[in-house]
Amino acid sequence: MTEAEIVKILENSGALLSGHFQLRSGLHSNRFFQAALLLQYPDKAEVVCRHLAEHFKGQQIDAVISPAVGGLIVGQEVARALGCRAIFADKEDGQLVLKRGFTIKPTDRILVAEDVVTKGGRVQQTIDLVRSFGGQVVGVAVIVDRSGGDAKFDVPFHCALKLSLPTFDPAECPMCKEGMAVDRPGSK
Repeated sequence: MTEAEIVKILENSGALLSGHFQLRSGLHSNRFFQAALLLQYPDKAEVVCRHLAEHFKGQQIDAVISPAVGGLIVGQEVARALGCRAIFADKEDGQLVLKRGFTIKPTDRILVAEDVVTKGGRVQQTIDLVRSFGGQVVGVAVIVDRSGGDAKFDVPFHCALKLSLPTFDPAECPMCKEGMAVDRPGSK
């Protein structure tokens, strides 16, 4: 699957938006990726996540772990494509923890899956969680890397698509200067 085909799926699902957006960072952009709008379509999510899983085929992965909530569907679909367990970490007091009877054994080979990486903090917390149980992290798989190359991990990192979306300081934002209304999307 090519990047152009992935972009087409994202656009067709309404996940790659155009307009005037205020990001969590406070910066503005004329483009925004909302993963949930892709993941609401199981057939599209399956295709993109199966493509993502292909990079890790044959690596004897025991489980895929995702940080809740954004990565849940990604982890489920990647695990389905790899034929292994799908588990997730819950957020508790700002930290990720295993609950719900999920376990990681010291011999487990674990793939971390997430929808979007911007700075990589939540993925790094997930890697640290796996290692705290003695599990071996074999890699990180994300649908979209919008870090601009800044997200780095000490394991193989693969994304289905790299997005370099333009950002503007509000004082210099061309959409603000045109008087366009600001949309504040995101998961918070």
